[in-house]
Amino acid sequence: MLRHGSRSLFNRASATSMRRRRQFSTDLPAETVEDTKFVESWKKMNPNMDPPKTPSAYMKPRPPTPANIPSKLTVNLVLPYDSVLSSKEVDMVIVPATTGQMGVLPGHVATISELKPGILSVHEGNDVTKYFLSSGFAFVHANSVADIIAIEATPVDRLDPNLVQKGLADFQQKLNTASTDVEKAEAQIGIDVHSALNAALTG
Repeated sequence: MLRHGSRSLFNRASATSMRRRRQFSTDLPAETVEDTKFVESWKKMNPNMDPPKTPSAYMKPRPPTPANIPSKLTVNLVLPYDSVLSSKEVDMVIVPATTGQMGVLPGHVATISELKPGILSVHEGNDVTKYFLSSGFAFVHANSVADIIAIEATPVDRLDPNLVQKGLADFQQKLNTASTDVEKAEAQIGIDVHSALNAALTG
């Protein structure tokens, strides 16, 4: 009897959690949906003026999730001032997530991951291109598209080992002489970034 009772409670809890489950971005329609609530409110306040467009009106419709896993991963690498990779089809990328190195293949589950200073590896067959990222976020979509948003991205082969060593020594000196919490935090960030740069060059 107790066994049946616990099973009944479990089934009821599961049904409740399913009803309360939030929608994922992949559950939303691919077409851009007009913000009807905003438009209705605008028309009540300004009936003689057309409502302005919201940011979603300028976004391209999200591609539908394919029924089959594609053979390639589409990657976008974007900086605040530049687009390094745009709709580039690759075999795999490895991103420096704060939880560790994360490999992304076609068909990867939808994920948002914060990035730490480290190496982004872009794999195309036998060719591997490496970029050093300072920080950012990786958005992996269910349609095998990966959007990587970074503050800075530099090809590893363009890094100067001497400047990296000098920067690391300078920030270590700043940490030793820091007198406030802010100065210590700024010096520690510099050490972390330059240590990651040094590891990228020597690893």
